[in-house]
Amino acid sequence: MSGTSPRVTLYSRPGCHLCDDARVVVEAVCAELGESFTEVSIDDDPELTRRFGEEIPVTFVDGRQHDFWRVDATRLRVALAR
Repeated sequence: MSGTSPRVTLYSRPGCHLCDDARVVVEAVCAELGESFTEVSIDDDPELTRRFGEEIPVTFVDGRQHDFWRVDATRLRVALAR
């Protein structure tokens, strides 16, 4: 694993099918590149719910917003290669 903290954060909510799809892509790309990720439920934080609302899933790479709704494996690989 690189570094001490995950480079990818997936903001999601339970029961979200797009979140489930995004998780599969994030897990696969992170495993392939030896990276880790963390998943945060926006339902646990009113500020995150307000901020992201219906745009979930939202992925962040190195603290910056990367994608929302769908995760493109190629774009994620490129972002993690930086």
